Amino acid sequence: MNRPLWRLAATALVALALVAGGLTYQQAVAGPGYRDDVRNPRALADRATRERGPIVTAEGTVVALSEANTDGDGSLTRVYPEQGLYAHAVGYSSSYFGDTGLEARYADDLRSSDDGSLTAALFSFFGGDLRPHQLQLTIRDDLQRAAATALGDQRGAVVALDPATGAVLALVANPTFDPNVLASGDPAEGDALAADPEQPLLNRATAAAYPPGSAFKVLVAVAGIEAALVTPETLFTDRVELELPGSTAVIRNADGGYCADGTSLTLERAMAVSCNIAFGELGMLVGAGPLLHTVEAAGFNGTIPFDLDTIASTLPAEGLEGDLPALAQTALGQRDVRATPLQMALVAAAVANRGVIMRPFLVGALLDADGEIARSTLPAPWRRAMAEETAQALAAMMEQVVTSGTGWRAAVPGVRVAGKTGTAEVPGGAPHVWFIGFGPVEPEPGQQQIALAVMVEEGGNLGEEGSGGSVAAPIAQAVLAAFFAG
Repeated sequence: MNRPLWRLAATALVALALVAGGLTYQQAVAGPGYRDDVRNPRALADRATRERGPIVTAEGTVVALSEANTDGDGSLTRVYPEQGLYAHAVGYSSSYFGDTGLEARYADDLRSSDDGSLTAALFSFFGGDLRPHQLQLTIRDDLQRAAATALGDQRGAVVALDPATGAVLALVANPTFDPNVLASGDPAEGDALAADPEQPLLNRATAAAYPPGSAFKVLVAVAGIEAALVTPETLFTDRVELELPGSTAVIRNADGGYCADGTSLTLERAMAVSCNIAFGELGMLVGAGPLLHTVEAAGFNGTIPFDLDTIASTLPAEGLEGDLPALAQTALGQRDVRATPLQMALVAAAVANRGVIMRPFLVGALLDADGEIARSTLPAPWRRAMAEETAQALAAMMEQVVTSGTGWRAAVPGVRVAGKTGTAEVPGGAPHVWFIGFGPVEPEPGQQQIALAVMVEEGGNLGEEGSGGSVAAPIAQAVLAAFFAG
């Protein structure tokens, strides 16, 4: 073959290879994206006519289902009977806006397999069931309602879970939204929700992080105990202010006074009254390395495995090593510490569950169309946050917070409840307020526990009024009371 023909043949082969590669990429790689894109008319038609199975709570309350439209064209609309109560836990499914939350994650299970294809026809012919599956949540409807009612119109979140299994018992974020508005596919309504400055589409329970304030002192105490630097009986000097080395800044207590009698107090008492000076001192004593190790063992600086999208809770290592003022401020849950309500609920659950954090989950079972269990979620350990002995010491300290400290408003008659309040300063705004806790402290054999975190954005001002103890603790008490009543 002469040179010109050889070049022509080589060029043709390269061109054919490029075309074949491009076609392969479009079909095998990009194809599913085009197929599922909500702007694809075929996808829109398929989504509108394929039934989705119901989503129900632990005891069977229906929170999502498909209903036939009245125009007789065979199309279906996703309906959410509880409107905004489960919006952030479940998400939504819309022919126009797509799927979010559990509706997105379990879309293949929830959708009917009857897509009109030959494969589906053959599957049905040989006895296969094309009907959609159902999801059964771990959420208890009574606890979800108690949490939403107690939170009211305040911006914030409540997360409650079973420490022994990781099953989520309530997940509420506020402001919320009515997913029926998005399921209907009205572009103007969807744009209005997205543009709302109150951010009703934001899941504040899992996808927003805040300074945890004094609720973070639980982990600081863990770091100190596990480094063998302190015990619950260790004495700290009771003073009005703590001068920070190499700085003109000082740390004061919330009310500007002493934490006890002006002489000394134990670490246990410092936890109960949320003594800033004692914990600022402890943070400097512990140091950056042990503190980082402790918070990362609890799940910070990583991704929580969960049914919903989550963001990481963080404590950056940069700038902490050797910076005693930074360590003192960090020990109070301020400076660069950020945590999601889900993360702080897991911290409380770790103390309740002898130091082990179970993998949290929101879907208890996948049910077939007849309501029989097709697949269930098995509890699984996620990580050990602290030694069992440390967890027992922390449980006793946190119980004092409720019986004789800042968290007394979370008390439930006849139940031993443990907790920790938090009030986090926010530049230019009112503080965020927290309560984390669990109960009963020592369950009877076979008795279920509950652990929870409550966070209210800009919930008040520093001091007794508008603090974690006065704002967040009563919300926690309402959920705890509903749990034990149930």
